Amino acid sequence: MDAAVQIGYGAAPRFGRHPDPEPLPGNSIVRVSAAPIVPLDLLCAGGRSYFGPPPLPYVPGVQGVGVVAGSTHPPGTRVFFTTDAGMKPGDGSLAELCSVRDEDLVVIDTDLADTAVAALGLSAVAGWMALSWRANLQSGETVLVLGAGGAVGQATIGAAHALGAGRVVALCRSESSCLRAEEAGADRVVRMPTTTDLTGLIDHLRKACADTADVVIDPVFGDAAVAAMAVLATGGRLVNLGGAAGDTATFSSSTLRSKSASVLGYTNNSLQPEQRAAALRAVLGHAQSGRIIVQHTVLPLADCQAGWQLTVDGGTRVVLAP
Repeated sequence: MDAAVQIGYGAAPRFGRHPDPEPLPGNSIVRVSAAPIVPLDLLCAGGRSYFGPPPLPYVPGVQGVGVVAGSTHPPGTRVFFTTDAGMKPGDGSLAELCSVRDEDLVVIDTDLADTAVAALGLSAVAGWMALSWRANLQSGETVLVLGAGGAVGQATIGAAHALGAGRVVALCRSESSCLRAEEAGADRVVRMPTTTDLTGLIDHLRKACADTADVVIDPVFGDAAVAAMAVLATGGRLVNLGGAAGDTATFSSSTLRSKSASVLGYTNNSLQPEQRAAALRAVLGHAQSGRIIVQHTVLPLADCQAGWQLTVDGGTRVVLAP
């Protein structure tokens, strides 16, 4: 089969031929129609992740969309799926065919294009569950989304509106990220300063949030999280999903105590398969009506190296179409 094959750590995978997956008990063979390149793929392929270096060569890709070629589901069943590629031995979704555990298949029924479903995927699930499950978002509350121009951020903006937020504010680093956040539906957009100016950033966030934010969704941490904590309302919740801007942030004990604030962690790995499936279906329902979007660039599988570099550089989500 054609595939993007990782033959060395830290480099982009190369397009080429790779052995077809073999049928395994409890697994399905999926004919892949769309697969996103996500930060977890880059992390694993670097060979220095907390999962340990994956055996080479292997096919990256931890998410995908396609049709079942044979399993407990009837052939032709349309599915979203996840894999452990890069985290455990085995191949992933950036190929024509993929072997997937039956429990990691989610049957989908939507008019959305497969590439749009792939662009949303677990990024949208993360935003939806961080808001609804971890933050317990209430109707009318103000939500502040950090790193809002990325895939998680864009999906979270739409999810917040769908879940009843009264105001959604986006914090972005670049002009292009600000535009993506606006198109995703943010009510206010604040651009991160190029130099460290937390006082000025806090003032901008206060104005955009109309003084305070009830919920902060944070895929970046670092200085952005420090500024967001300063505008968190009494009883507010900051949910951290990642550390794209840094692995540490300094919060004042007095600030946490005086606001009775909550700092919560979130990972999709904590979800049970049925939770993940329900969240994905909810997201796709709102995406079908145009309420949740993630901008994306579609490239053929043969252009996997270019797509990989675009993901390294940051910006729009890249989806490969075998």
